[in-house]
Amino acid sequence: MHKKWSCLITQPVKAEGWALLEAAGITVRQARATTMEGWAQEIADADAVITRDGGLTATVMDAAPRLQVIGNHGAGTNKIDVAHASRCGIAVTNTPGSNMRSVAEHAMALLLAVARRVPEAHHAVRSDNWRYRFSTTMHELHGKVLGIAGYGAIGSAFATMARLGFGMQVCVWSPSLDDVRRAQLAADGIECVPDLPTLLQRADVVSLHRPARPDTVHMIDAAALALMKPSAILLNTSRGPLIDEMALADALRGGRLFGAGLDVFEQEPPAPDSPLLSLPQETNLVCAPHVGGSTQEALVSTVTMAAEQVIAVLRGERPPHLVNPEVWGHRRGTHGFPLS
Repeated sequence: MHKKWSCLITQPVKAEGWALLEAAGITVRQARATTMEGWAQEIADADAVITRDGGLTATVMDAAPRLQVIGNHGAGTNKIDVAHASRCGIAVTNTPGSNMRSVAEHAMALLLAVARRVPEAHHAVRSDNWRYRFSTTMHELHGKVLGIAGYGAIGSAFATMARLGFGMQVCVWSPSLDDVRRAQLAADGIECVPDLPTLLQRADVVSLHRPARPDTVHMIDAAALALMKPSAILLNTSRGPLIDEMALADALRGGRLFGAGLDVFEQEPPAPDSPLLSLPQETNLVCAPHVGGSTQEALVSTVTMAAEQVIAVLRGERPPHLVNPEVWGHRRGTHGFPLS
């Protein structure tokens, strides 16, 4: 008979997640603190943690001798020290696909906002500048080439919206695609290009959907931006480190891109002196504070998947989305890592 399990939730989540955890006999606590240092003071008796974009550091894990599972509220786990979790016998789970429609819709919202300069147009009306419509350049999407870098669930959903909803042509670069998948895409009229430079040169819109890893940091740098058309639009609803923000600011300031739509940044929130936030409005940069997956529907779906996997791990059941599968046979609570 185990003691009553305890789960610390570091950042607010939807009530549906709490209900699932409590129905499984887990005591749920919302962290009072909002910093990693504060969480380290509150985690000592936790068997599980659910964290959102705050992640979890090695220091916090070391303050939790009973911690068995870290449930990541989202797909990206780059802010969790997964390697340290594995060394400690802590399972890490994530929620791939839970918010794919919402993020894909958000990418489309950013694209439309940039192509039709929606923030500027709104400002024009509010400032009694009705002649704005005679003095600006806008673009429709029909017939334009959408280049998608990274063809997972979100990239695929975005491609479907663009093709079927807006009549865009789609080309894809994704290192993970095998020959069978490439053939399937070709049958749907989607071209797979051999490398990122080809995608950048061909596309009218480039949308990033790759994870943050050492090999993807600044995959869009000054050299990559120089390959894009001056009329092109760059979108990022994936991870901020994919883009060299200084290089992007220079390209926008110099008129070497039509515009960009960003939901993510290298540092979140961006520093007050961020080169992007200092750009004038006419550079056509549209920003959002990492809200691509923040619809009510996506938040319920994500916390449900996160909670279900936390419950599974505590019950000794292997979860479907285990980020560090190597830890499963010797995780905490088994013969490999007994609990304190």
